[in-house]
Amino acid sequence: MISDTLPNLILGFATAFTPGNLLWAILGCFIGTMVGVLPGIGPLAGISLLLPLTFGLNPTSGLILLCSVYYGAMYGGSTTSILMRIPGESASVITCIEGYQMAQKGRAGPALAICAIGSYIAGTVAVLGLMFVAPPLARLALRFGPPEYFSLLVLGLMLLGYMSGGSVPKNLSMIALGLLFGMVGIDVITGYFRFIYGVVALGDGLSIVPVAVGLFGLSEIMATAGDPDRPDAIKPRLKDLVPSKHELKVSAAPIARGTILGFLIGIIPGSAHIISTFISYALERRLSKYPERFGTGVIEGVAGPESANNAASTGALVPMLALGVPTGPIPAVLLAALMVHGVTPGPLLITENPVTFWGLIASMYLGNFVLLLLNLPMVGIFVNFLRIPYKYLYPTILMLCIVGVYAVNYSVVDLGIMVVMGVLGYLMRKFEFEAAPAVLGVVLAPIMELSLRQALAMSDGSYGIFISRPISVTFLAATAILLLLAVLPLFKKVAWREKLTKAEKEG
Repeated sequence: MISDTLPNLILGFATAFTPGNLLWAILGCFIGTMVGVLPGIGPLAGISLLLPLTFGLNPTSGLILLCSVYYGAMYGGSTTSILMRIPGESASVITCIEGYQMAQKGRAGPALAICAIGSYIAGTVAVLGLMFVAPPLARLALRFGPPEYFSLLVLGLMLLGYMSGGSVPKNLSMIALGLLFGMVGIDVITGYFRFIYGVVALGDGLSIVPVAVGLFGLSEIMATAGDPDRPDAIKPRLKDLVPSKHELKVSAAPIARGTILGFLIGIIPGSAHIISTFISYALERRLSKYPERFGTGVIEGVAGPESANNAASTGALVPMLALGVPTGPIPAVLLAALMVHGVTPGPLLITENPVTFWGLIASMYLGNFVLLLLNLPMVGIFVNFLRIPYKYLYPTILMLCIVGVYAVNYSVVDLGIMVVMGVLGYLMRKFEFEAAPAVLGVVLAPIMELSLRQALAMSDGSYGIFISRPISVTFLAATAILLLLAVLPLFKKVAWREKLTKAEKEG
């Protein structure tokens, strides 16, 4: 296998290092970084806007450009999450939690640097996985039908509620709230409008951008702008921009775990890069010796999710390239780009178009290195934004929120959603509810509903299909175990209180 791979990889590097393809890779990385930094645009919009520009290019150059924009946006999305608590794109939502707290402590530089380093390592390892383990992983992904997707998403939500720390009932209630928000819009099966209350613009549902920006960015402004004890503007020093040896040491294991977890989740259909960041964060919190420190600015909560994000982004290309099966909207656009250029994706892509396949693989190695060079030197520039006085910074953040949300659909209704979510996020902060589970619920609700109804259509309405299929019942059994683990401490606490009350009465 290696004897076949190495000559093909040499062919790929020869293709990627031609002046034209090298230029497109560098340009795509730069554009992708800017797309990730700007709130509300996101990789899907960036790739869609650039797709027509690739029609004049050959298939290899066009795919290199679009894929460079794709993982460049995954790199850049963490910047505004860390500096301003505004997710640059949806996969960076979880980075807001720890990254922004690190910035408040004057450690924005190390947070951004660890993001760049972790993303580089995860992206490079994931490309290796794409080369060597794509066929067996793709075959595994093909065994997933609607029942398996639904059971897997239920397990993922339960895993998040259990492992996120804090109150499990509160976490699950936020997930349920997010799922309810995700039900707004047109029913994909019957075409009926649901929960729109006469607002036709809500037919497309609640977009993730106004929801995330409202819950994180706007609520942050509302919670801190009027605070008389708000911190002074940060004045970073050069030595503060470099991660300490301790930060590099404690980040190593989360980066490794996030890389493996992200790549494995990436091949599963759905918003894998988003799901992987939530699960990675929950895993790091559960494995930590000091879980109570999470939420106060710990580097592990940045390193793990950002690595998982980039590994999942590459993992999502496995079934697209090897089988012609897109696992989400972004791979679907990339698949369309291949077909527009007359290239048939799937198993024959490697044999009939080796230059395109291996040229893309080699360009991804190159692109990850280019992004590391782009992002590390720019850490100082990004961090210096925090030197802006708060009386100027908060209006700037608010303007970015408004422009970013409006630019997605050019909808005033989205601005209203952002404001409502901002108020809701502010109340959630006051009553110590986590916003992240609600955001994940919004993201997964349409996928869960569609999988559930497709599964029931397959079984003529029988719920037995979920326990008659081995993979599905395994996921549901794991969910039940997690639920028991979460509920048992609550029963023990109630029993202990009853004993205490009884002892006090007897005493």
